[in-house]
Amino acid sequence: MPKSLVIVESPAKAKTINKFLGKDFTVKASIGHVKDLPKSKLGVDVENDFAPHYETIKGKTKVIAELKKAAKSADKIYLAPDPDREGEAIAWHIAEEVDGKKDNIYRVLFNEITEKGVIEAIKSPSRLDRSKFEAQQARRILDRLVGYEISPILWKKVRYGLSAGRVQSVAVRLICEREREIKAFVPQEYWSITAELEKTGTGFKAKLTKKDDKKLEIKNEQDANKILKEVEGKDFAVRDVEKKERKRNPLPPFITSKLQQDAARKLGFTAKKTMMIAQQLYEGIPLGEKGSVGLITYMRTDSTRVSSDAVRDARAYIQERFSSAYLPAKPNAYQSKKGAQDAHEAIRPTYFQHPPEAVKKFLSKDHFALYQLIWNRFVASQMMPQILDQTAVLIDAGKYLFQANGSIVKFAGFTAVYAEARDEEEEEAALPSLAKGDVLKLLNLLPKQHFTQPQPRFTEATLVKELEENGIGRPSTYAAIISTIQDREYAVKEKNQFIPTELGFMVTDLLVKSFPDILNVEFTAHMEEDLDKIEDGKLKWLDAMRGFYAPFKQSLEKAKVEMKDVKKQEIPTDIQCDKCGKFMNIKWGRNGKFLACPAYPECKNTKEFSTDENGKVSVVEIVQEDTGEKCPNCGKSMLVKTGRFGRFLACSDYPQCKTAKPLSIGVKCPQEGCDGNMVERQSKKRKIFYSCSNYPKCKYALWDKPINEKCPECGFKILIEKHSKEGNAIKCPNEGCGYKREG
Repeated sequence: MPKSLVIVESPAKAKTINKFLGKDFTVKASIGHVKDLPKSKLGVDVENDFAPHYETIKGKTKVIAELKKAAKSADKIYLAPDPDREGEAIAWHIAEEVDGKKDNIYRVLFNEITEKGVIEAIKSPSRLDRSKFEAQQARRILDRLVGYEISPILWKKVRYGLSAGRVQSVAVRLICEREREIKAFVPQEYWSITAELEKTGTGFKAKLTKKDDKKLEIKNEQDANKILKEVEGKDFAVRDVEKKERKRNPLPPFITSKLQQDAARKLGFTAKKTMMIAQQLYEGIPLGEKGSVGLITYMRTDSTRVSSDAVRDARAYIQERFSSAYLPAKPNAYQSKKGAQDAHEAIRPTYFQHPPEAVKKFLSKDHFALYQLIWNRFVASQMMPQILDQTAVLIDAGKYLFQANGSIVKFAGFTAVYAEARDEEEEEAALPSLAKGDVLKLLNLLPKQHFTQPQPRFTEATLVKELEENGIGRPSTYAAIISTIQDREYAVKEKNQFIPTELGFMVTDLLVKSFPDILNVEFTAHMEEDLDKIEDGKLKWLDAMRGFYAPFKQSLEKAKVEMKDVKKQEIPTDIQCDKCGKFMNIKWGRNGKFLACPAYPECKNTKEFSTDENGKVSVVEIVQEDTGEKCPNCGKSMLVKTGRFGRFLACSDYPQCKTAKPLSIGVKCPQEGCDGNMVERQSKKRKIFYSCSNYPKCKYALWDKPINEKCPECGFKILIEKHSKEGNAIKCPNEGCGYKREG
């Protein structure tokens, strides 16, 4: 008897689904996309209605052959890649390859990999969605046109290997503009005065806010001292006590971008790591005898919609775990943002019989942390508000007014489960019992100097927030964008903040001048809106492509001629060549700026240099140190050298022998399955860091020096040396492990 064939993206998902469908079904995995535009050429015929030339992805010939074979003997073919545009494209390309009859090929969407979710989807299949596929195809072609037609100009004008991207380049521009705002910011001095007060043995603090009931600004120390003299000897008497009850409502369940932001703030996860772990939780985790279980719903969504079954289960869980006091009379409902794709639910747990603590033993530390975060946020979304008793105390001291604020949690509500992570948060302390007319004891008056601060640099969380709020890209693309801008060395991440490199600034400036539309936030957001219209059937994809390409082509032709050629640019300096005496020039090479002799090729002398805050150029001396190690190629001594990217090992017979390798510190990379060694490197800002010698295959890196010692608490393979103002310490770098000792 013929079986029905179900085709999904990943083997893990196939394994989970297979146990639900039984013997009448065969489940196969495509292992992602099977066809794509070619890597070696544009692959888009711009003269023939932007016809894409798809090719079988390298290594997928065997997969396609297996799918074709399985499809021939199947009575029905259910295409079940992920329920989004990318999944629709995969389904479309598989349908083209398997040669099935049109009426026996169906599309099914699994929002959750549960028995109920899978069987219901199979019972109610749909057909392939041309509009959704064309939206994906339009996005793919747009990205290809921007990337493949701008990038070669950058290769010619700046350096080979650079890339431009429709969304990527706008993200880099945001980082660069924020950095320029920070550098241009002029701090303004201001002062605050805080009174330390006491009533019946209980101390508290109040801030000076007004003079003669008008807002007070204290601009400098002289003003502060004048106020201190005027307040001296005055009674501090309570003018009024204002009390009010405040409610804080729970937050909606996670959408993709909010999950990325909260995982960054609370767990220290990158967007890429968050999406990888969420994908695995969605596709299925082995839970002992239960087999592989999908623990969360689909993780690429911008909808806060939740099924009635899930709400019912959450309310039953809250009633049992907490009490009816924590349960609203009616389920909480949340409005999705304008333009949200409402086909998917919010990110939530699939089974309430699998609370985090019950499945913890089956999960890795990171899987458990993210699952618990998703679980808690969803449960909290169906709970009562937090209730606070807030108190504001107004205190007179002569003609000056001080104010003390306090709050007490009257009812925890949803915060019994989940508290939102914020970039900045001030906590209010509880106040003693105070009444109008109370005279307070002044313990101290504390003047303090402050300076206004610029906006902070972007973190992963705040960059995702900025992209989302401006409608740039889609949450499903943020992880890839953030990885690419670092891989291309347009920005580096230090202390979790993005700092644009000199290369990032240069490329951004060149692109803004030559392609003002492509680098424009509003233009990019408008393109995303057009892609949504294509998916909704409100705009033809060819109309969108034609509207984009005509002005873009004009900009391309102009840029080829007018974009500044950085490679040919030479900036004279007062540094003399120590070989021929000529004054050296600053040039741009594949590794950034360097000093070069203008007599090249007769004189090939080059040097590294640094520039101080006044623009003065100085030669960076190269330090060489004999290690006693012999070159594996010529047998001569290997030296420790210091270059632009830090210390490394190089053959002493350079340039005749160009053998070089990273400087290992004798510690193995702790990542599972990696055979690399931790090596010393240097960032663009010349700060030492340590990373795996297998980069870019393995991207494990640390700012602190690793040591070859296993963590006694969590068993992590290495510890790190931490040096700070508070002293030296030995710590575990594993996220969530608090092991620490004096170093």
